[in-house]
Amino acid sequence: MNKNIATLKRLCAPATHMDWWISWSGIVLGCTILAAGFVFFINPYNIVPGGVYGASIVLHNLFPSIQVGTFGYMFDIPLLTLSVVLLGAKLGARTIVAALLTPFIMNAMSSLVYPTQEALESLDPALLLGGVMNMSDHLMLTCIIGATLIGIGSGIVVRNQATTGGSDIVGILLQKYAHIRFSNAILMVDATVVCFGLVVIGFGVGGSNATDSSSWLLSFYSLISIFVISRVIAYCINGAKDDKLIFVISEKNLEALHTYILKDLDRTATCIKSSGLYTGREKEMLFLVVSHKEVTGVKHQIKLADPSAFVVVTDAYDTFGEGWKQLPSANEIQPE
Repeated sequence: MNKNIATLKRLCAPATHMDWWISWSGIVLGCTILAAGFVFFINPYNIVPGGVYGASIVLHNLFPSIQVGTFGYMFDIPLLTLSVVLLGAKLGARTIVAALLTPFIMNAMSSLVYPTQEALESLDPALLLGGVMNMSDHLMLTCIIGATLIGIGSGIVVRNQATTGGSDIVGILLQKYAHIRFSNAILMVDATVVCFGLVVIGFGVGGSNATDSSSWLLSFYSLISIFVISRVIAYCINGAKDDKLIFVISEKNLEALHTYILKDLDRTATCIKSSGLYTGREKEMLFLVVSHKEVTGVKHQIKLADPSAFVVVTDAYDTFGEGWKQLPSANEIQPE
């Protein structure tokens, strides 16, 4: 009993000074990883992964003297202001810092990895770090690596209760004033940015840089990067989501299975008294959630307890409660 009380006090205790430092360090780390994904793998190859920085990459092709991160400021600051004025949103210090820190790191990192101002304006991958990271012949690889880094960085930022601003605010505005579902609104924003990139980068309309006949194919890499980013962010926030839900229905006594669940798995389950619709005989229905690694052991124990038991194994999309995740608070960000 004393152990349980101590655990409860620890869980309910306010965040410590160390927790504060860890959280802020996570935001800085996430912004840095996100910026690195753009600087090393996305910006030099004119891949447009939607959102604010995708639009910034396109605008940089029109105005090479202005860096991608600076365009990020031009988008983020007005969008953050709009969210306060039109949505009445209360922006936390973490979101403001993350939204302003990311473009700063991106600009600083770009200035360090390109040797001259001309190279910085052209974002030529052959000049990036002296050409040692030139992946012009491996666009699929650079697309996936860059998108993965962006997804990891964004996921770390969100896990620390912040966002980097951007197209999410546009999505919320479209949802409120145009009555468009948030997910569809984000899709519309990303699609608009990719089409903008196709016109400017793919077809060279208004761009100062020369484009070759295959530049329009970059739009397909952009779509791949958008998909990878969304999946990686979801994974960073919610995990793999590979828990399994098991129903066991049997007419026999399943004490051995109960013991296995409680002692060997160190889990619990719910016993539901039921009856067969056809036979009318009383049955026991056992309801439990386990990790995907534990499914094989549970099925083996079920066969030992009752080979004729009726068993259903299905995916558990999200699992909350004791021994699993805590239910999210109202202000927590959920990617799906």
